[in-house]
Amino acid sequence: MQDRLLSAIAPYRDRVDYLEIRMEQSESTAISFRGDRLDAVNRNFSLAGGVRACHKGGWSFVTFNGLDELGDRLEEAISQAKLIGSDSTQLADIKPIQDYVAESLLRDPRGVSLEEKRQMVENYNQLLLDFDPRIQTTSSSYRDRFGITYFVNSTGTCIAQERLDISGGFGAIARGEGGLVRQGYESVHSRSDYDAFTGIENRVRSAAERAIRQLEAKSVKGGQYTVVLDPYLAGVFIHEAFGHLSEADFVYENPQMQEVLQLGKPLGIPQLNVVDDATIPNLPGSLKYDDEGVEGQRKYLIKDGVLTQRLHSRETAGKMHETPTGNARALSATYAPIVRMTNTAIEAGDCSFEDMIGHIDEGVYAVRMLGGQTNGEMFTFAAAEGYMIRNGKIAEPVSDVTLSGNVFQTLKDIQAIGSDSVYLNGGCGKGGQSPLPVSVGGPHVSIQNVVVGGR
Repeated sequence: MQDRLLSAIAPYRDRVDYLEIRMEQSESTAISFRGDRLDAVNRNFSLAGGVRACHKGGWSFVTFNGLDELGDRLEEAISQAKLIGSDSTQLADIKPIQDYVAESLLRDPRGVSLEEKRQMVENYNQLLLDFDPRIQTTSSSYRDRFGITYFVNSTGTCIAQERLDISGGFGAIARGEGGLVRQGYESVHSRSDYDAFTGIENRVRSAAERAIRQLEAKSVKGGQYTVVLDPYLAGVFIHEAFGHLSEADFVYENPQMQEVLQLGKPLGIPQLNVVDDATIPNLPGSLKYDDEGVEGQRKYLIKDGVLTQRLHSRETAGKMHETPTGNARALSATYAPIVRMTNTAIEAGDCSFEDMIGHIDEGVYAVRMLGGQTNGEMFTFAAAEGYMIRNGKIAEPVSDVTLSGNVFQTLKDIQAIGSDSVYLNGGCGKGGQSPLPVSVGGPHVSIQNVVVGGR
């Protein structure tokens, strides 16, 4: 297949400044339950891809569904790029690579029957339904997808990469007195092993447990508190509130952010280190090469409290005279690559959880995330669960915990960074491409002067 794509691109390589073909062969299964009903069962096989061309700074992207139309699509992409290009093409140089990246699989889901998968999802869904009579409905889903992506470009790179993603999501919605509604959710992901989804009854059940606990919690009193984020919420915070600001397409197109986000500028306390790491094995955001053929890397976005790097595609790196970072990613071969995160986390510090909460007279312990939004440097997050901290101890559960503030001030208001650390799977949305597999991570983090809103 790689030889065929190289032969296809060869006659066209000198007609534009840059040209690439990405093609993906994939097969997938998706099963979902909603309440006690089987909602959907899908099996899909596809071969599709995209041609991207750049001429005088003008980009075009054209998709195709079969190799027999590839010549026409190459012509179309080239003509469109020439139609809009009027400046100069600026792409950071990279060394051409020839490689085949194979997945190392344990139990391959392609060898598991559709009936076994359906029964697995149904059993976990029934666990949630049976947990408590206050559970009104559930949503349980499973998906596996195996694909091989082929990438060739006009500068000599030729890469094939296998990728397996297996994911499951289990949600429970509970209804209490007065029509009060609460929800809990748990997700599972593996890059290599179907058996990661066997024997996880306690994890699935935890979604229902969280929903019921929140029914019994009273709304937090709004105000300003010292807040301790659990590792999941700390990871989501750094991904949403800071990680997206580190994506160089956002910075390049925003003169105000260029001023705010100058490399070498102190942004947080000296103990703060933030990484985006594509090299950690078996995480959703891990990759050997990005969708432009740039090798995945471990980058310090913040090192010792100082902004040290940002995330790049080849174009943003070329325009900003920086180095490509391997962060050009696409949801599939039928989407154009854009600057995206991989596995983004706050590095562990040296403070135990007990010491972290031990000096807090009154604060809030915020656990997981229910939802939220960011607007430039401002953020608002809703925690899935909350607990008061009183006299250095975890106290009563509270609900309706929303956290808001300015990300740059918040990074300076960090009081302590935990010695524990964990990565959790997630999906990121940007530019109409969602959910792109990523991971978020971190330790417990204590932050002072956080505005907490209740009901």
